[in-house]
Amino acid sequence: MSDEKDQEQKEPNFPDAEPAGEEPVTFGPQPKDSDAASAEETEEPQAAPQAAPDGMPTYEELEAKAAELKDQLLRTLAEAENTRRRSDREKSDLGKYAITNFAREMVSVADNLRRALGSVEESQRSENEALDTFCVGIEMTEKELTNAFGQFGISPIQALDQLFDHNLHQAMLEMEDPSKPVGTVVQEIQMGYMIHDRLLRPAMVGVAKGGPKPEPVAEAEPEAESQPAEPSVSESSQAYEKRVDASEPDDENKSGSKIDTKL
Repeated sequence: MSDEKDQEQKEPNFPDAEPAGEEPVTFGPQPKDSDAASAEETEEPQAAPQAAPDGMPTYEELEAKAAELKDQLLRTLAEAENTRRRSDREKSDLGKYAITNFAREMVSVADNLRRALGSVEESQRSENEALDTFCVGIEMTEKELTNAFGQFGISPIQALDQLFDHNLHQAMLEMEDPSKPVGTVVQEIQMGYMIHDRLLRPAMVGVAKGGPKPEPVAEAEPEAESQPAEPSVSESSQAYEKRVDASEPDDENKSGSKIDTKL
């Protein structure tokens, strides 16, 4: 009997097998339902980005706005560059042509000095020493004035024996001269002037008529495509001839010279 009791004490008493349908007993902390759900979500592939909430711009709208701002920036930079160039050009023109009105008045002084010298004949100067000295003083004054004109870009226009150019000349008379081509300047009534590359005052001239037509002048090719070709002198004379033919009636008894009212 004692042996049976000792054997029972040595053998551990394990519980019986778990009945079917019951959850097994586990040891340690158990995972919560939320942790299990998050683990399942991490295993699934990432879903597409959701649409922007109400009131927020989309990616396409932001990209279009950026392109619009870039275009505005480029236009602003171009406008600023054009303004700078225009300002530099106006500044340069101001330095060149600021004295235009003053120069237009001073050329009249040069005209009076030239008329004073032209009114004295060489014979009178040789006979009268005081008059010759006075004329020398006028010549020196005219020379100084001409030098001052040159320093400010004022230059006289050479008109005599040149074909009429309506950009530089103003026709006042028509003179019958068969020895000269039609439209040739044969008389200079008043000298014209240029200030740099602009016309300061046109030359008042007398133009020949009744002679042969001027020979056409071969036009030189322009140096660059960007520079427009200037009208040749022959074209100006032909335009003058057409105006004269259209304005004059057919009359054989015409005076040798008359005022050109058309020009």
